[in-house]
Amino acid sequence: MKALQYHIPLELDKSFIIFKEEGPFFPCPWHYHSEYELVLVNKSTGVRQVGDHIGYFMEGDLVLMGPSLPHLWTNDPQYFKGKANLTAEATVIHFVENFLGKEFYNLPEIEPINNLLKLSKHGMVIRGKTRDKIAALMQDMQTMSGIQRLASLLSIFDILCASNEYELLASPGYLKHGLLDCSDKFSKVNAYILRNFDHDITLNEVASVANMAVSTFCNYFKEHYRVTFVEYLNKVRVGHACKLLAELDENVVEIAYKCGFNNLANFNRQFRKIKNMTPSEYRRTSNVNVPQVGSTGRWLVISNRTTVECA
Repeated sequence: MKALQYHIPLELDKSFIIFKEEGPFFPCPWHYHSEYELVLVNKSTGVRQVGDHIGYFMEGDLVLMGPSLPHLWTNDPQYFKGKANLTAEATVIHFVENFLGKEFYNLPEIEPINNLLKLSKHGMVIRGKTRDKIAALMQDMQTMSGIQRLASLLSIFDILCASNEYELLASPGYLKHGLLDCSDKFSKVNAYILRNFDHDITLNEVASVANMAVSTFCNYFKEHYRVTFVEYLNKVRVGHACKLLAELDENVVEIAYKCGFNNLANFNRQFRKIKNMTPSEYRRTSNVNVPQVGSTGRWLVISNRTTVECA
């Protein structure tokens, strides 16, 4: 399923935009855009797809996504049946990468925000008290003045930077780059993995890239990535497999071998462990889409904002 590129209309008197989307269901298909996006679901339930991640959303779901990350919120079937008591509603913030100016991000105090925005390229579902604080701010921001709104967005960044109540969604293999680089050494390791994941990579081999002994490398990798090297490698491979399953008609065996798995049983086992479904189930689910709104080929935002044209 190929993602559509969307162009978000800017509001010239604002550095970023916040709006409420409301209707019988969320109408937007599988798409991406150049803006960062923070989405708070106020009403409705359904399936959320961000990159190769597929999960269930409900009221209160909060996700931050970086630029060019394909995504789709598909409501449960009952929302497409026109029942008057069912409404899909979300509060959405869009901002471009340098909306505060390039020099702003060079300030030493802003380094945690830079790290946060790097992580958001995977998509981040935000949970717990962190989610509750941000959701309250997002609801209040819609009636605030310009300076108050900007201050609240910076407060949201500050809350996120201080929290570990989040889960990264799209895998490194899907994005073709890894998690936040912890050092130049691990940047080299990560680049090596992403160039070579389609064939066997031994611990000796990758430890030598980091110029470490195997035991030291294993401990250091686990400390920085929070998973073992083998677990990370499998996530990269499965993430790439998800991309191929969604975009190509090749059979599962061919895709497994293209992603570095040397037997189908291990591929199926690792895929189910990471994605909680089989490769075939993922392929079926990834091709889900929503009914078109009218016949104009546009995404109709059901709010006081203008229509967004598909590229």
